[in-house]
Amino acid sequence: MALRQTMNLSQNLVITPQLQQAIKLLQMSRLELESQVRNELEENPILEEAEVLREEDFQRTKEAEAQTSDASEAVPESGAVDNVQDPQKQDEFEWESYLETQHKAPREASHGNEEIMNYENLISTTQTLHDHLYWQIKMTGFSDNEERAADAIIGHIDDDGYLKVPLDQIAAEEKLDIEDLEDALSLIQEFDPPGVGARDLRECLLIQARILEEDTNDLVNLINNHLKDLEKKNYEAIAKGLNRSLEEIIEICKIIYAMEPKPGRGYAGTETQYVTPDVYVYKVGDDYVVSLNEDGLPKLKISNYYKNMLKGGSNPTGDQQATEYIQEKLKSAVWLIKSIHQRQRTIYKVTESIVKHQRDFFEKGVSALKPMVLRDIANDIGMHESTVSRVTTAKYVHTPQGIYELKYFFNSGISSSQGGEDLASESVKLKIKELVAKEDPKKPLSDQKIVDLLKKEGIDIARRTVAKYRDVLKILPSSQRKKYF
Repeated sequence: MALRQTMNLSQNLVITPQLQQAIKLLQMSRLELESQVRNELEENPILEEAEVLREEDFQRTKEAEAQTSDASEAVPESGAVDNVQDPQKQDEFEWESYLETQHKAPREASHGNEEIMNYENLISTTQTLHDHLYWQIKMTGFSDNEERAADAIIGHIDDDGYLKVPLDQIAAEEKLDIEDLEDALSLIQEFDPPGVGARDLRECLLIQARILEEDTNDLVNLINNHLKDLEKKNYEAIAKGLNRSLEEIIEICKIIYAMEPKPGRGYAGTETQYVTPDVYVYKVGDDYVVSLNEDGLPKLKISNYYKNMLKGGSNPTGDQQATEYIQEKLKSAVWLIKSIHQRQRTIYKVTESIVKHQRDFFEKGVSALKPMVLRDIANDIGMHESTVSRVTTAKYVHTPQGIYELKYFFNSGISSSQGGEDLASESVKLKIKELVAKEDPKKPLSDQKIVDLLKKEGIDIARRTVAKYRDVLKILPSSQRKKYF
């Protein structure tokens, strides 16, 4: 063996920090992007927010980019990242056309100058389950020891109204006597809502039966020993086990079905979560127009003060380190603006391609949705599938049919037994939902019967696929959907 020197020529993919930032921005949701931009505005003095971007703002950014030769370093081509920024076009970023490409979403016409109050934005407070229980403690006249034990128990009751933590664990954590906790729990289980403080479903139902004065031997026996049969609506097995007629068992079950399995449900938070669409699709004549939603996104521009400072080569402090810091922040600002612009352009192109592939959906609704995979859109717009995947995650589009996540339009296909076009899985789910909605409650459709009915409509689907779609739609099996009364 001997030492020798050799020269090899090879290519390596290097993901620069700037490219990592561009990929990160691409897959962010709208709220995450707004938060990221706000953070950058706070940390980078070069960036400024403008109410309305003017032509000179774009020109200023072009000049700043020219002053930082390495701000737009070349990015090696890669299928994995799909050229988030085209290396051949980085030096000729068209800031003049930036304003023209930013389409505004249509606004509702205002009725004169009258200010319309948005009642959904009014501040309101709702009483929680724990607030309600603490209030009852104050109104009951507990002693100090009883109140301390009751407070400890209520602190461990979950939002459904159940106490899932063992009393001995609470006693150890709070340094309380187990006897005091047991006494306090028995009192709490008399509180409103009925069934609160139960440790399982069986105890919850028994508490409610006692409060309703319906705790007969048969009802208590049913709850203690036949909950599994009750869940499956196997009334025959319950009747046999209790040695009662089917009619008597059904009357007992009516009482249980009127009870609340989750006592805290009535105090659960009902705050509405709003979705802000990233892009709009609306019909103009016979065509569909794609419009980016820029409302709420900060308008970024380069600070004229720092640009002139670097352009004139002057630094008031004469500190070389300060000059280098400004140059570095300038590069970061230019790249951020370009990355956001590229992100918006990519969302626009992907949505435009989706509209082209799924035009029937925009005309007729979910029933007309076609099978489509990421590759279909990626090939159409000349991007990699991973880029399309990033763009469609946590991005929402407002359409004439409602608001949907962009990922919603990608569906597997179900073959047609009549030789026609394949159907999207979402369309098949809709048909299953419609069949179940029309069924006779006393004779619900089995999965095999649904398969047979779909086959008559030309949809060739397996029984296990129907069962899977039914689970996704949160539809119970036929045995549990059957209603005797």
